[in-house]
Amino acid sequence: MTATAPRFGAARVLWLILATAALLGSVLSGTASAHAALTGSNPKDGAVVATAPKDVTLTFSEQVAMGDDAIRVLEPSGKRADTGELRDLCAGAVVKYGVDLHSGLPEGTYTVAWRAVSADSHPISGAFTFSIGAPSKTTVALPKEEAGGGVVGVLYGIARYVSYGGFVLLVGGAAFVLACWPRGAAVRPLQRLVVRGWAALTAATLALLLLRAPYTGADFGLGSLGAVLETKTGAALVSRLLLLGAAALFVAVLFGAYTRREDEGEKKDLTFGLAIGGTVVAAGIAGTWALSEHASAGLQPLVAMPVDILHLLAMAAWLGGLAALLVALYREPSVEGSAVRRFSRVAFGSVVVLAATGVYQSWRQVGSWSALTGTAYGRLLLLKVALVAVLVAVAWLSRRWTRRMAETAVAAAPEDAAGDAGAGGDSEAGDTDAGGGAAVPVTVPDDPERAAQLARQRTVLAAARAKRARDADPERAGLRRSVLAEAGVAVVLLAVTTVLTTTEPGRTVEEAGAAQTSAPAAVPDRPLDLTLPFDTGGVNGKGTLRLTLDPGRSGRNAMHVYVDGPDGRPLDVPELKVAYTLESKQIGPLPVLPERVAAGHWSSTAVQVPMPGEWKLQVTVRTSDIDQTTIDKNVKIG
Repeated sequence: MTATAPRFGAARVLWLILATAALLGSVLSGTASAHAALTGSNPKDGAVVATAPKDVTLTFSEQVAMGDDAIRVLEPSGKRADTGELRDLCAGAVVKYGVDLHSGLPEGTYTVAWRAVSADSHPISGAFTFSIGAPSKTTVALPKEEAGGGVVGVLYGIARYVSYGGFVLLVGGAAFVLACWPRGAAVRPLQRLVVRGWAALTAATLALLLLRAPYTGADFGLGSLGAVLETKTGAALVSRLLLLGAAALFVAVLFGAYTRREDEGEKKDLTFGLAIGGTVVAAGIAGTWALSEHASAGLQPLVAMPVDILHLLAMAAWLGGLAALLVALYREPSVEGSAVRRFSRVAFGSVVVLAATGVYQSWRQVGSWSALTGTAYGRLLLLKVALVAVLVAVAWLSRRWTRRMAETAVAAAPEDAAGDAGAGGDSEAGDTDAGGGAAVPVTVPDDPERAAQLARQRTVLAAARAKRARDADPERAGLRRSVLAEAGVAVVLLAVTTVLTTTEPGRTVEEAGAAQTSAPAAVPDRPLDLTLPFDTGGVNGKGTLRLTLDPGRSGRNAMHVYVDGPDGRPLDVPELKVAYTLESKQIGPLPVLPERVAAGHWSSTAVQVPMPGEWKLQVTVRTSDIDQTTIDKNVKIG
């Protein structure tokens, strides 16, 4: 290690890594999905209906919040086709919303644009089209950017990461002082670490509150801010700010009255009070995430929310304590080995809690082995598990360095005792020299300016001696390097965790896919083309019918029927009729009377198919006054 490395370490290295990971988190958050999914609509995406529907309805996989103009239906010209009044059609487990349409809508292609906020606070949006009568050109452009995207989405993602980082430093740093190193309450670098964590969490919470309205697609303003405060997420953010006020009082006592207590009994009582109060405040802050995000929606929310709080507290105790230990090792080399060993025990307990709560959360959010590898959430979860494994491996190295420090301290204790006995006490005549030799008398000059200069030089020499002593300890240097490596992995882990909270859970993805699979299968958007042999039983009664239905989906279609004889040449027949029936809905038979266009060619340009489904076509062909036959064929029409 070079002479300047320790100076650059500590807080500068830590904040540099935090800033890098924040950028990583913001980039990754742009690829995240939301947590509710559109599972159905009426009319369906791409459907062609014969007559204008009375309304448009949307069905979602879980509870969503929808406000004014959440569903907009636009005519081909771009004019609003809906009344703008949202109707809540939810019933039981079915989450459905709709909007009424104006009467007398013209034929053409209509665009439906919608936006909502899922139960775990993340915005979702989308758009699709349907046609009345027949598809047409439209001047409406589908939105390219989903809700929660763009610059606002990036800023919101950064604020989310900073809030998690601030929570980790505030809670973990304070826990490190109380549980592992009480003397650290008077160490300025540790004080700055905890206070900066509080400031980062407070600033990020305010930013999230201000950005919430534009993040969900609403306009920025006081009115939108008022609407945000009425939502679950807004209430959680305001509660977090109130709890941060209590946290500020806790920090003031920890770094004020607590450091000034000299009586052991009083200090023990104050430690107990701070531990209880700090745990309550920390659990309350963690609860603001649990009450408004993943844990509050989906399966077993009453169990998931307390588990999520424990998960967050364990994460803060481990990663925040790691940051505090890193600062102490770089900026306060006198940190005792006993403090490092106590943190090692705290970290081990935190890892056990993280593993137990993480297994439950993974089961709850992933749901199946296929979702673990087949969804974005599952793959991110595997990445998080891999990072935790790396972090535990590096922590094991840190524990080895800690044991070596303890062994060195035990071996050096007898030598120190002998040295103290031979020294006969501290020298009051002067300071030791930079090489650690005998005391050197110090003469204080009469000139105050010169005296101040000498005092500064002695301070620099003392710092240099402390630095050499620190760098000469290989165990402590090895521990610093391993803890720094742990911190680097930890901040990346925190970034992945932030992205994971904004990604649609694997269980939701699979449930939405199952709901879409159970719906009637969509028929490819292409003309229907059939070849049907026939035999009326009379002279020239054999041949082949070729029937096409274009575009081959619900709504208006053009039908052409070609009649060929056994030789493949057009066969002129006196009569041809077509009927179609949707037996599952008891619709039909609906007759079609095509017109003769030419020898062997019949057509109709006004075949109306009311809805998609499996239709039974009946084609009747007559080749003479008494010879005719009817051919039945089941076909799917989209």
